[in-house]
Amino acid sequence: MFPHHREREQPIFSARAHVFQIDPATKRNWIPASKHAVTVSFFYDANRNVYRIISVGGTKAIINCTVTPSMTFTKTSQKFGQWADSRANTVYGLGFATEQQLHQFSEKFKEVKDAARLAREKSQDKELVNTALSIAAPQSPPVMCVNGPEDKLFRSQSADITLSSEKERIKKMLSEGSICEMNLEAELFTLQDSNSKLVAALHEANANVEQWKKQLAAYQEETERLREQVAELETHGGHGPSDLLKDELTQSLEELEALLKAKDEEIHILQSKKAEYHEMEHDRDEAMHRLREMEMRNSDLERRIQNTEQNLSNSLEERDRMDNEIQRAIEILDIKIFDLNDLRQSLVKLIDK
Repeated sequence: MFPHHREREQPIFSARAHVFQIDPATKRNWIPASKHAVTVSFFYDANRNVYRIISVGGTKAIINCTVTPSMTFTKTSQKFGQWADSRANTVYGLGFATEQQLHQFSEKFKEVKDAARLAREKSQDKELVNTALSIAAPQSPPVMCVNGPEDKLFRSQSADITLSSEKERIKKMLSEGSICEMNLEAELFTLQDSNSKLVAALHEANANVEQWKKQLAAYQEETERLREQVAELETHGGHGPSDLLKDELTQSLEELEALLKAKDEEIHILQSKKAEYHEMEHDRDEAMHRLREMEMRNSDLERRIQNTEQNLSNSLEERDRMDNEIQRAIEILDIKIFDLNDLRQSLVKLIDK
């Protein structure tokens, strides 16, 4: 039976890092798995009690690794660490921006590995208890079959096979929906991280824009003042020291104009970043919409599973009822056979007389 409420995998920790994989040919060189830093997240599946490391680049899963107690995360430098995944037959490497981020990821890896070890020990203890109970349980007596009720028993088994296949098909659909939802959650996590960074950068840029506007106004006033001085010098028309002053003023004016041009370019760059921020907000809204759609789809799948469970329960009840009818028919047939045998013996005695 499936649980009536299925908990989804939940992200418990995330970090930004450059992802690498070991070269399968040389086993020495690193091959970049992403062009830029991506989000690497730890996910926990409460139903299966399983921890996984997931990283999604675009529409492709760069890392999909189940954490086992035998894994070890090794720091090879101040900002780089690696671990081996025997199931995927590869070694993953992560390059972080700071030593603190590497330390946080390493500590979380140890914590998750210990949790996976405890989960495995509990699972093994549970299997030992189930094995002991199955050994101690008495075996059920063999079922007698007669030609009459065999069709009913065959139909009951066919119904069980049909329901089992339907249950497996819905389970597969639910698993696919969970994978899509997990990818959307990782994508949403990445968008939220990028969004927070863009918001901080936008606030800083707005503060800088106000400061630069004040500087720009001051520079413009200084430029106008210098232009007036140059014009005044030109009207007086002197030579000697005034020419030298004129050259200095002209040079200062050119430097101020170049500085104004640079500030204009910086303001243009900040405006483009603001447009990127709005585009990122749009992408985040789309991801949220897709996530809501996926949750609705999962809810529909859960309802279908509940209906299948109900149908399976009804089928089991029907099979039990048919088994009882078969048992009663067997008892009646045994009585009839006994009566016929008694009648046969009576006829033999009469014939012998």
